[in-house]
Amino acid sequence: MSTLHLAAALNGAGWHPAAWRHPAARPAALFTAGYWTDLAAEAERGLLDLVTIEDYVALQSSLPDGPDDRVDRVRGWLDAVLVAARVAPATSRVGLVPTTSTTHTEPFHVSIGIASLDYASGGRAGWRPQVTGRADAAALFGRRDIAGFHPGTYGTPEAEPIATELFGEAADAIEVVRRLWDSWEDDAEIRDAPTGRFIDRDKLHYIDFEGPFFSVRGPSITPRPPQGQPFVATLAHDTLPYELAARGADAVFVTPHSTGHARSILAEVRAAEERVGRALPPLKVLADVVVFLDDEPGAARARKERLDELDGAALDSDAEIFTGTPAELADLLLDRRAAGLDGFRLRPGVLPHDLAKISGGLVPELRRRDAFRTEYAAATLRGHFGLERPASRYAGSPA
Repeated sequence: MSTLHLAAALNGAGWHPAAWRHPAARPAALFTAGYWTDLAAEAERGLLDLVTIEDYVALQSSLPDGPDDRVDRVRGWLDAVLVAARVAPATSRVGLVPTTSTTHTEPFHVSIGIASLDYASGGRAGWRPQVTGRADAAALFGRRDIAGFHPGTYGTPEAEPIATELFGEAADAIEVVRRLWDSWEDDAEIRDAPTGRFIDRDKLHYIDFEGPFFSVRGPSITPRPPQGQPFVATLAHDTLPYELAARGADAVFVTPHSTGHARSILAEVRAAEERVGRALPPLKVLADVVVFLDDEPGAARARKERLDELDGAALDSDAEIFTGTPAELADLLLDRRAAGLDGFRLRPGVLPHDLAKISGGLVPELRRRDAFRTEYAAATLRGHFGLERPASRYAGSPA
């Protein structure tokens, strides 16, 4: 039986909006470095492939199209790339995948940030590009107006041109970032003190990207990352996001709610790869699941229901919500894998409680079923997914 890929999605106090009020939560530590290093270390104890670090360019909100007035939920973010950089020295194997907005972040800045993270982590960096469609988020930057595109409007005639523009911009941003990672050849740094040559200028390349959203000449200011191309993963729910992943990502996170639904999504992902003429290896497809885990049957469901009461409504999510024991979750994951999924990104309902149950309960259960690793076999994030280190696209080309 092949080994599942497992990831954890780290989001504040957890994916339940009332998670910070759970007795096991650490709300006073949410904006400390130790909180995030502890979470990443827990994921590494479970030998998880990677953790994603959520981020956004506006305050959290219960409304899809703007801020709310709630004071009973966590509000505020730390910069995900900087969190990952702080976590890197405290871990040695788990992949670190921060989120950035392609709508409001320059790809040049993203490229050097993720490349720097790859150096800091010894080749474990990834990147989760994310489209930002809220009008209030755009107002925080003041550089453009966006007419309120959000998940509730997706698929409507009014939103279609906005979505096409935002996802087109995201595709160009990913392409610019990838070209910049390649703009230094691997042996561009000479460091020859006697001759006074630190770099071979012939091995630094202009990328000369011209598109409707960006005009970037390059080269990067950061040498080629240790992985060559850090791992890129996106979250997708529909045709445009599937095509975005197919054009430029290494993995895609999807949100099926049944095994049949997973098969249908996989077929859409593979069709998107064909439509865009994907040149990269086939996408790794991981399904997202929100998880509440306890050893005693019924305890996780009761815990979620208490949190629902505190929040004033049942938890709503784009991903499937699971409550149960680690053994029951293992049953579900192995059933879903039969659809052809490569693995799962688990969203802990409460942090650190549910993450500890993943590493200390689910992982041993999957091992007993010969479905998960007993040790890391690779030192890089690309290596965890069996991806080779690619050559620079500019190697051997004129500078």
